[in-house]
Amino acid sequence: MKIVTKKIQCTNEILELTNQRAIYWEKEQSLILSDLHIGKSAHFQKSGIPIPSSILREDLLRLENLILHFRATTLFIVGDLFHAEYNTDLDEFKVWLQRFKNLKIRLIKGNHDRLSSRIYNKFNIEVTSKALQLGSLKFVHDFTSIDKDYFTISGHTHPGVFIKGKAKQRIKLPCFQVTKNQLILPAFSLFTGLNTKGTPNKCKNYCFTDDGIFEV
Repeated sequence: MKIVTKKIQCTNEILELTNQRAIYWEKEQSLILSDLHIGKSAHFQKSGIPIPSSILREDLLRLENLILHFRATTLFIVGDLFHAEYNTDLDEFKVWLQRFKNLKIRLIKGNHDRLSSRIYNKFNIEVTSKALQLGSLKFVHDFTSIDKDYFTISGHTHPGVFIKGKAKQRIKLPCFQVTKNQLILPAFSLFTGLNTKGTPNKCKNYCFTDDGIFEV
């Protein structure tokens, strides 16, 4: 897995965008990501839809590589870590977590994070129900309004853009959406759709591929 980065300034913080759908925050030795939707593939399988089990393993492998590459000590997960009820995907996640016994996980709950407090405690996950404020940054799953006192980082919308080629080719790519006061994270899981509508005003779209990050 190739990791490419691009540093941007958000108020008085330097954040490092990666082409692997996450941000590295060097000051806090932390990774910031959103929308893993662990349990989604097993949820679909339970409904009789043949979704491959390898989806979760691939997402966790990418996350593992990011943790090791940056030597991250904390994960800030900006909502929708989980997708539905407890299922076999969560058992697989629990086994994966054993590789990182000193890793701190801080979850800002999203609309899909509906598990009981007992389960979050079992996974040793620190949960914030609404918003988490840390320094000049504010983490919230679903951005609703600008808070002039903070730079807001959110997820939820799974942002993407259409790129048009010279011969009328079109490709849809995930992106980070960045304005003066906010940043919207792409969905970390590869098993998500891309929303190309509702781009914030005066927004910079940082798209990425396996080989790099570029602004459109």
